[in-house]
Amino acid sequence: MQIDLNSDLGEGYGPWAMGDDAQILDCVTSANIACGGHAGDPETMFRTLRLAAERGVCVGAHPGYADREGFGRRIIPMQHAEIGRMVVAQVGALAALAQLAGTRVRYVKPHGALGNLAAADSAVAAAIVSAVQSLDPALAILAISGTCLEQAARAQGVPVFSEIFADRAYLPSGQLVPRSQPGAVLHDPVAAADRLIGHLQTGRMPVVGGDPIALRADSVCVHGDSAEATAMARHIRARLQAEGVRLAPFLG
Repeated sequence: MQIDLNSDLGEGYGPWAMGDDAQILDCVTSANIACGGHAGDPETMFRTLRLAAERGVCVGAHPGYADREGFGRRIIPMQHAEIGRMVVAQVGALAALAQLAGTRVRYVKPHGALGNLAAADSAVAAAIVSAVQSLDPALAILAISGTCLEQAARAQGVPVFSEIFADRAYLPSGQLVPRSQPGAVLHDPVAAADRLIGHLQTGRMPVVGGDPIALRADSVCVHGDSAEATAMARHIRARLQAEGVRLAPFLG
C-alpha cells in the first residue's frame, strides 16, 4: 500500500511563525503552502518553498479567504467569480515564487472556510476548479474525500486526488466536524494513528453520531498549526511505515 502524507505549511507572516515547518517537512511527502490570503507573505512563502525543494517534497498551493485575523476560518461573502479570481491571484503568486525557489506548484488545496464551503457548495467548487484550470491546466486538485470539490474536478476532467484527515473528526456527511464543536480536532497521536490505520485497512472512517463511512484516500493530512503538530506528524509517519505503508507523493 502507498499513501501521501501532507501538511498545511508556511502559515506565518512577517516576524510571526506558525509551527515548525522544517521539522514537519522532514515527515511529509507533500506541502500545502499558504499563499498570502489567510497567511503567508513573499518571504515566508519563499522560505517554505525552498525548504520543501531541498527535501524533495511535492508543493501545492493553499489559498484561503483574505482573513488573517480569523486565519481563513470565517466565510467572507463573495460572488463565485470573485472567489475564482482570489484563488488565481494567490496560486499565481506562489507559482511565481516557486520558480525562484527551484520548484513548482503541482496542485491546489483550498484552506479552512473556503475549503469547507467548496466541499459543500457545488457552485463554489466548480468556480474554484474552473479558475485553477484557467491559470494552469496542469494543476491538480486536492479535495476532501467524497465532497463537491472532488466531484466538480471530476466533472471538468481535472486531475483530482482525495484527502482524509488524520487529526480531524468527521460528520456522517463526510465533511469535517466544525472546529467550534468539542472533539473536532484529535490531539492524541496514538489515537489518531490507530484511527488512520483502521481506515486504511477497511476503507471506512469513524464519524460522530453515525456508522463509519467509506472514504477514498490518496493523501493523509496532518495539520501544522497546533502545539503537537510535529509530534503528530512524526508519530503518524512512523506508524504508517511500521505497518508497511510506503510514503510517496500522490503526484509522483
